[in-house]
Amino acid sequence: MTRLGMVIDLAKCNGCGACAFACKAENNTRDRAGGQSYNWADFLMHTEGTFPNTRHSVIPVLCNHCSEAPCITSCPGNPKKAGEGNPFKALYKTPEGITLQDPELCIGCGKCQEVCPYSHPNLDDGSLEGKTYSVISLNPADENTQPRWADKSSAIPGCTASGFEVASLAGATPPMLNQWKGGDLQPVRKDDVIEKCTFCYHRVLNGLQPACVEVCPAKARIFGDQDDPNAEISQILKKESSFRLQEDKGTKPNVHYVGKYSPRA
Repeated sequence: MTRLGMVIDLAKCNGCGACAFACKAENNTRDRAGGQSYNWADFLMHTEGTFPNTRHSVIPVLCNHCSEAPCITSCPGNPKKAGEGNPFKALYKTPEGITLQDPELCIGCGKCQEVCPYSHPNLDDGSLEGKTYSVISLNPADENTQPRWADKSSAIPGCTASGFEVASLAGATPPMLNQWKGGDLQPVRKDDVIEKCTFCYHRVLNGLQPACVEVCPAKARIFGDQDDPNAEISQILKKESSFRLQEDKGTKPNVHYVGKYSPRA
């Protein structure tokens, strides 16, 4: 049985943010608004001390695709729309252990955000400094999910184009749309549904690595089958001491961390 997971080597990570940029480009995620970050890849950051005696640390974060996922347990789904005898929860597990979401069965209730130890229904300004984060974001009902590209105002009237004009000329929203196909997954989410990291399931199904893994210049991310003794991820977890975020919550995360972050030039 395949059980996909990820190891992030903090000793190799330099906090460059390439993973987050790649994730936004790959999955067409929108700008933050209304207490939602829409950052499927994010960071916990901490600085202590007084210059020049300071210490800074960065921990990349994403959906942990927990084996005991409270988001799945709490999801009421849509039994009526699913039809009698059919799976009705919007959140579910793939055969490989990835936690996915079916937007057609999501009712936008936000219960998954409330019970997920790694999420917040509403982020405060602390999230801008890396103090808090949310792996699940909610697209409000009856609101455009790509507002930047619906905005008809321009920074310099008569000189620069508006977001709406750029999208119209590109013939896509967003204009840099990455139009992939992935079963229940949608390259651009609609309103009144949640969204989160999918371990780039649309890529994994085609034998590719998640975008964040592929672009990491330090090769700090290792993705693979934790139950395959020959896989790199299994060998690393067997050889090195590792930890997972909030293990005491009993969710059995499938994102592991090894090493210790060390800032460098």
